[in-house]
Amino acid sequence: MANRRLSMRKSKEVLRLRHVSGLGVREIGRSLQVSATTVSNCLERAKAAGLSWPLPEAMGDDELERRLYPEADRRDQPKREMPSMQYLHRELKRSKGVTLKLLWEEYRREHPEGYSYTQFCEYYARWRKKIDPSLRQSYVAGEKLFVDWAGDKVELADPEGGPGTEVSLFVATLGASNYTYAEACADERLESWISGHVHCYEFMGGVAELTIPDNLKTGVKRPCRYEPDLNPTYQEMAEHYQTAVVPARVRKPRDKAKVEQSVLFAERWILARLRDQRFFSLGELNQAIGRLLTELNERPFQKMDGCRRELFEQLDRPALKPLPGRPYQIAHWGTTGVNIDYHVQIDKHFYSVPHHLVGCRVDTRLTPKTVEILYRNKRVACHQRSYVRGKATTLNEHRPKSHQKYLQWTPGRILQWAENEVGEHCARAAAFIMNDKPHPEQGYRSCLGLIRLAKGYDPGRVEAASRRALALGVCSYRSIRSILESKLDEQPLPDETAAPSAEPIDHGNLRGQSYYHGDGS
Repeated sequence: MANRRLSMRKSKEVLRLRHVSGLGVREIGRSLQVSATTVSNCLERAKAAGLSWPLPEAMGDDELERRLYPEADRRDQPKREMPSMQYLHRELKRSKGVTLKLLWEEYRREHPEGYSYTQFCEYYARWRKKIDPSLRQSYVAGEKLFVDWAGDKVELADPEGGPGTEVSLFVATLGASNYTYAEACADERLESWISGHVHCYEFMGGVAELTIPDNLKTGVKRPCRYEPDLNPTYQEMAEHYQTAVVPARVRKPRDKAKVEQSVLFAERWILARLRDQRFFSLGELNQAIGRLLTELNERPFQKMDGCRRELFEQLDRPALKPLPGRPYQIAHWGTTGVNIDYHVQIDKHFYSVPHHLVGCRVDTRLTPKTVEILYRNKRVACHQRSYVRGKATTLNEHRPKSHQKYLQWTPGRILQWAENEVGEHCARAAAFIMNDKPHPEQGYRSCLGLIRLAKGYDPGRVEAASRRALALGVCSYRSIRSILESKLDEQPLPDETAAPSAEPIDHGNLRGQSYYHGDGS
């Protein structure tokens, strides 16, 4: 097997496209921009591991990687030496006197056990045929849908006489029938790109096996000849409609010649005819485009019988995949970190995640109504989306157990506990502590301290300490704890040690009250 490893995300996509879409190895390779050998290797490993699609819900990326790539001995298989085809091609161009016979003789002097001259020439001939081939493609019904933006823009007029606004034209064409769809969009951003696809699928009443876009930034996150990454939203839309996205190669217009020609038709048949009309809204413009689009699809072919619509009804429509039960709802994907308070910040609002994910990086999926948070491709939280800035949406089960218990205490419950478990004076002390703060919640922590004291000391002692703190006017958690630690709760209160009141003593040596109010003489 090949040594190259696919990422787990692409390995899952290989299994989905194979078992759900029924694509071949080469088609899957083109969709994911990897070699057919790599795809075949992945499928063989999955078969050996007893994996199919869908994968078990509990299987994470780590387990999948262990199943697909177990530790095994790797033995290098010797191969017969062969010079580089690029070297042979370059040498043949250097001089007219250089021939394959001469190059083969030089090759055999260095490698006596190498290929024969016939095999040598055959390998070079096969390679030479693959250099920049120009192949007239034949399209299978329902197989490919080509999509792109038109190069020309359309201008919407300002009703108040201000400067106009340029809008873009989304164009899509089916390969077999040339059946065409076009729609004006406010811009070329992701939302417009996705909505154009959704409306196109609805217009055609089905979905093609393959969707062929250009390497535009809204569709392809990282363009690359060999392994481009699709935008996560675009990839999710493709999974929703069970189609495979196969981006055209960079600067290879022949890969999408169908849509290039359809763009030209749209510009000539639609945009050129609308050039002298003024439109003030997208809806008004799309109505006019819809009428001309109907004429385009019903316009007779010049070199054969019928039109695009007739060919579509005969070929593509029966072969298209059915639409899903509901249209795709666009979602924006992103990546963020979990704060120390087990919340993530999205559009200035905070959403909770399980507390054990503090410090981790998570993926976020936003729709107009919901917020989903995923960790290692597994959803860990789902919230109703809020547009209130600076606030937090928190689920109680996301909090640690200690936080949950803390939030379960209310003023009424604290007072009830103090009176039932300790006594009246403890309840009065708790009420005093909460009333002494600007807000009752500020006194929660001190009252929870009283609860902890009752677990370490006899409730009778806590009641006595609370009574002493109330009498001395020093009612606080620290004061009550100090009384217990100093065992002052076991001593009588000061007013209890005073002698009982008696009649005033009349004696000559006593100066009396008037002495302290007068001059003392």
